[in-house]
Amino acid sequence: MTSIHHPRLSGLGRNPAAPRDVLVRLAAHKAGRQGIQGRRGRLDDTVAEALLEHGGHEAAVRLSGDRISPAVRRRVAEHHDPAIRDARADFVRGMVGRDVPFGLDVLEEAYGRPRTALVEDPDPHVRAAVARTWTDRPLTAQTALLADPDPRVRAAATMPPHAGVPPEWTERCLADPAVRANVASYLPLTSDQFDRLLGDEDERVRQAVAENPSLSAEMVARLVDVEDPLVRVAAAMSRHVDAGTRDRLYALVEAGAAEGDSWADVALHWNTAEPDWLRRAPLDERMTYLDCPHPVFRRVLATCRDLPDAAWRRLDDDPEVSVRRAAAQRPDTPPEVLERLARAHGEAHHVRPLLVDHPRFPRHLLRTFVDEPEAHVRCMALEDPELPVAGLSRLAADTEAFVRRGAARHPRLTEALLEQLLSDPDPVVTDDAAANPVLRPARMERMLAEAGL
Repeated sequence: MTSIHHPRLSGLGRNPAAPRDVLVRLAAHKAGRQGIQGRRGRLDDTVAEALLEHGGHEAAVRLSGDRISPAVRRRVAEHHDPAIRDARADFVRGMVGRDVPFGLDVLEEAYGRPRTALVEDPDPHVRAAVARTWTDRPLTAQTALLADPDPRVRAAATMPPHAGVPPEWTERCLADPAVRANVASYLPLTSDQFDRLLGDEDERVRQAVAENPSLSAEMVARLVDVEDPLVRVAAAMSRHVDAGTRDRLYALVEAGAAEGDSWADVALHWNTAEPDWLRRAPLDERMTYLDCPHPVFRRVLATCRDLPDAAWRRLDDDPEVSVRRAAAQRPDTPPEVLERLARAHGEAHHVRPLLVDHPRFPRHLLRTFVDEPEAHVRCMALEDPELPVAGLSRLAADTEAFVRRGAARHPRLTEALLEQLLSDPDPVVTDDAAANPVLRPARMERMLAEAGL
């Protein structure tokens, strides 16, 4: 995290080129400690001890696991100050009480017991934490969690996609209000069970049922008249729905969104569900969705890898950018398609791999992106490690702070450009400039002297 008051010191603490003596001196400053704690890899023992000396229990919270050597771990564990000795465990336990998730190894270290014992811990927060993170737990542990007296634990034990409910537990789980909505989304349902769940007063249960991939055609036919927009969209995604019914359901939800129905808007634009069955359908059937008016179907189709060339040409020109991004993930995407998509829309950083990481992306053209009018596009030029200084200089002076931040991380920064970015009005830019390994040791010394270190 950047310290807005001393961003240079925070960035310097993250700088991979910062020598040990610089880091030791930085440890005396809170912003410096923040930066050091954000470094990757194991900390030098001397640096870790300096953090402990100046940061006390706040620093000790981060000094654990592979971040420190066994010698430093022993020193923390045997420290005379209980606030330091127990800092990490106290922090984890406090966060578990707030339902913050942790890995099993962290839980076992904080509580000093194996996962098999933590399943029976007196604190329901601990049992729920284990249920959320122990995904490959044996049947004995799972049945104990399903029978837990606390509803939070039972709910955690049945959260998809890592839940497992033995067949003999199906009826008990469906009758349990704490887990009913969870299991209704994935358990195979009989007609009687479906009828009961569809009539449940809890809308979450009905929505979960609608998302269940094992529903029969008869069950889906019962869903199409439910007025809940989330149910309507889920039903529209079913393979048991014909095109006319699908169009009608989407039209109803779109009309609701246009009238200001927030749930209809969520169902249309914030819904991560997909018609996953389409990926497994025969090619002839999948191809009938090339003209589907609903983008989610074309997007799923674009994730397939066995489509004919004519289909790829259609998907590469799809009016929906998310469809084009999905199609661009195939191994043999033409370079010109990747370039056109990047120039039109830039990167979508939540879609991996990035366009520039595609083996067929024309990386030699990246430097020409400097001239693009859209900031999200021109910052892609910074993916060129050999970007000419003239282009880098323009991006370092960009009106958008996120572009300048990208420039501050570039490996070809000149001393003059680095100094410019170290004085940037945006503290995040300054932080990243100070973390750039091209920063000279003499400049690091000056920064320390200016901070009285």
